[in-house]
Amino acid sequence: MKIFHSISEFVATKKTILTLGTFDGVHFGHKTILNKVTQSTLNGAYESVVLTFFPHPRMVLQEKSDIKLLNTIAEKIELLEQLGIENLVIHPFDTTFSKLTAEEFVRDILVHRFNIQKIIIGYDHRFGRNRTADINDLIMYGKSYGFEVEQITAQEINAISVSSTKIRNAIMEGEITLANTYLGYPYPISGKVIRGKQLGRTIGFPTANIDIAEDFKLIPKNGVYVVKSLIDNQTVYGMMNIGFNPTVGGEKQSIEVHFLDFDKDVYHQELKISILHRLRWEHKFQNIDFLKAQLAQDESNSRDFIAAYNLHSKS
Repeated sequence: MKIFHSISEFVATKKTILTLGTFDGVHFGHKTILNKVTQSTLNGAYESVVLTFFPHPRMVLQEKSDIKLLNTIAEKIELLEQLGIENLVIHPFDTTFSKLTAEEFVRDILVHRFNIQKIIIGYDHRFGRNRTADINDLIMYGKSYGFEVEQITAQEINAISVSSTKIRNAIMEGEITLANTYLGYPYPISGKVIRGKQLGRTIGFPTANIDIAEDFKLIPKNGVYVVKSLIDNQTVYGMMNIGFNPTVGGEKQSIEVHFLDFDKDVYHQELKISILHRLRWEHKFQNIDFLKAQLAQDESNSRDFIAAYNLHSKS
């Protein structure tokens, strides 16, 4: 997949099949549209293009927006590449871009820059300055400028009944199983392993502290989760704590993973952690001994889940 970091970088070598949107999560609803894009290229007669934006438009247009996103740019790139998209354009969204009229956007960008043969879009998509144009306007412009418009109907979208907002809400509530069902893959967090206070090592549960650089990334509700990661081409399972470590007087939220049956040094590595299951909520224990007993139970419960997870995956 070719990646372009602005619209001006892209040069069409043939007519394109295009869709656009933020595609946060690249969930089942998005895949309905994205699969239609790849299927419409007619085995190379046209090339597929996804136009997306960063920052998220709400971050720019809503002064007090505190929106958190499901994907970092790197995670989104990986997911789109898996779907067979040929070209990904990540355009920097700003107030100047937001002021383009609907016709300026269609004429100057879709037609002149992307040379579109067809645009595939959801029935409720709005565009142009103040989002005043809708699918009917797009169809009208298509007739004027000579491109097709394929609409994803409300029935198709509603049949899937998935939205990025639903997934965000599930993750914020720690409902990882539900979120993963909507997404179609385990929810990931990615970051560098940094040195922490190393308290886990003193009680027999050494952890890798994950530092997430992107402050917009949505973090699940505080609790203990079963996770997996690919480290040096090896799938490694573990249990992850998100929270403040209240039993030992923690004051700052941390993300710590205790990997099972794994003792390699992973400091300074960038790891992708896939969250599989919530074990329990964060809890302040009476003392360290009670905490150690609970961690031992967490490990046992994690191993039970992993055994069942692997058995289901192979069936």
